[in-house]
Amino acid sequence: MTIAERLAEIGARIADLARAAGREPTDVALMAVSKTHPAAAVAEAAAAGQRLFGENRVQEAAGKFPDLKRRHPDLRLHLIGPLQSNKAAEAVALFDGIETLDRPHLAEVLAREMARQGKRPDLFIEINTGEEPQKAGIRPDEADAFIAACRDQWRLPVVGLMCIPPENEEPALHFALLREIARRHGIARLSMGMSADYDTAIRFGSTEVRVGSAIFGARELDGVRSG
Repeated sequence: MTIAERLAEIGARIADLARAAGREPTDVALMAVSKTHPAAAVAEAAAAGQRLFGENRVQEAAGKFPDLKRRHPDLRLHLIGPLQSNKAAEAVALFDGIETLDRPHLAEVLAREMARQGKRPDLFIEINTGEEPQKAGIRPDEADAFIAACRDQWRLPVVGLMCIPPENEEPALHFALLREIARRHGIARLSMGMSADYDTAIRFGSTEVRVGSAIFGARELDGVRSG
């Protein structure tokens, strides 16, 4: 199948899942995760009408997207990988959304950069719903205070929450937790659900699902194909 055919197939499935959950298909956006995939593949997806993309690394995105965004002014690019503070300036300049805000120092740096550049990308706070020590993200018991500080102290444009459930746990529990935290704070957007669990995520209110290899094929990692 071509990238365009895969996008059409996944888009139709998302629409069916949304309707089954009593939602409008337009309530759920498909994010094409293009990390490690070449610029030509991303251009093919954009030519097929895909407009929301996710990248894990600032440097990789900087090598692929500036020209593409000039050709497609309505294209939106989100950072979905960890953000180092020393890359914040570049991230604010390049991305339309940053989904991995996860600590006070990064919040401070992003606030300064947004003021300096006069650009305010959408921010999602990453919640470590499984409290996994090896993962980034704010702990659920710290989320309320952090969300409030991001809004009130740093005046950041927090529009959503993001989570990645532990691999060996029922994702529904984590999606329900993220949805509840969002409800408490009047946050409308939820970035949750990937290839293996976006059907569940849509039932629990996800507004964007992240899909990579099902669109672009196996990833290139140091010259070796990987799924």
